[in-house]
Amino acid sequence: MRRTEAARELGGFVREHRTDGARRLRLAGILLAIGGVGLAFGVPVTIASFGATDGAPQLAGLLLGVGLVGLSLGGWRLKQALRTRQQCFDVHERGLTHRVAGTATLIPWTDIAGIDAAPADDGSLLAEARGVGFGFTIELRNARKIRVDTFTEDARELAGTIHRAVGLGQFPRGRGRRP
Repeated sequence: MRRTEAARELGGFVREHRTDGARRLRLAGILLAIGGVGLAFGVPVTIASFGATDGAPQLAGLLLGVGLVGLSLGGWRLKQALRTRQQCFDVHERGLTHRVAGTATLIPWTDIAGIDAAPADDGSLLAEARGVGFGFTIELRNARKIRVDTFTEDARELAGTIHRAVGLGQFPRGRGRRP
């Protein structure tokens, strides 16, 4: 769904910030595969290590731990990818349009209570690849929260735009027709 008549109520279009759902799905697949391999090797090693006192129990614990953590994180990322498929944030002069899986929610600047930035940014490429390099939560006045992470393109710019509009009253200037 592109810009609708309802979205025009928010003024001229400024830019869009798409979420890379395919990257999120790839990460989920990698984590699930690591978890599956960890369990596939961990269960036989655990069975074989009964009664052993040397390094087999530690290896079994390591493999089972990797398997369970991989499956847990992979399942979480898969759920997140399915829940936020085709997510996009359209910035307008007077607010945002939050689009997810064909539905759009108009969010005027006045409906946003603020943003809560996650200080998990360590600047590493590995953190960015995992989607935990930078993130923030858009807190709405109706107590709803929308989580944004590094899977969303230019997430830092989106956070800055929201902060300037909501916190400082500096609204973005768009292009196009203004009602």
